Amino acid sequence: MTTSSNNLENMIRGTWWLLSREDYTNDGQRRIDPVLGADPIAILVYAKKHFAAQFMKRDRSSDSIMQATNAGQNNTAAIGGYDAYFGTYEIDHKTNMVAHTLIGSINPSNIGITVYRNLYVEDNKLTIQLDTTTQHGEPVTRTLTWKKID
Repeated sequence: MTTSSNNLENMIRGTWWLLSREDYTNDGQRRIDPVLGADPIAILVYAKKHFAAQFMKRDRSSDSIMQATNAGQNNTAAIGGYDAYFGTYEIDHKTNMVAHTLIGSINPSNIGITVYRNLYVEDNKLTIQLDTTTQHGEPVTRTLTWKKID
């Protein structure tokens, strides 16, 4: 699945609803994020050069509010079953790699970081892939699949 990088900025603009978020090790073992769970709820918005994202553990309770997390490599750190941030993005037109620079975040330690994502659009689905690590430093590839809702 490929997306022309010249069209990528136009294709990602809009509002997206998360269908799935899965982490796999290099040998194909699935890892579940303990803070956001196996099936989080999320919304993502792309405007011209700006974006915003919110993720929440589906069964978030008062017990999860005390749960903190360390950011994995190339990733943000959630707090209490919730992760929310916004900022600017820039597309590398040679690779379709998108650099997201965080201006604001629910977690102050995320502010100012830049994370890198591969984005592909096909029909009304957006796929985002990134290399990151679990909280314990194990390398994983995360794949997020979104459907356009606007």
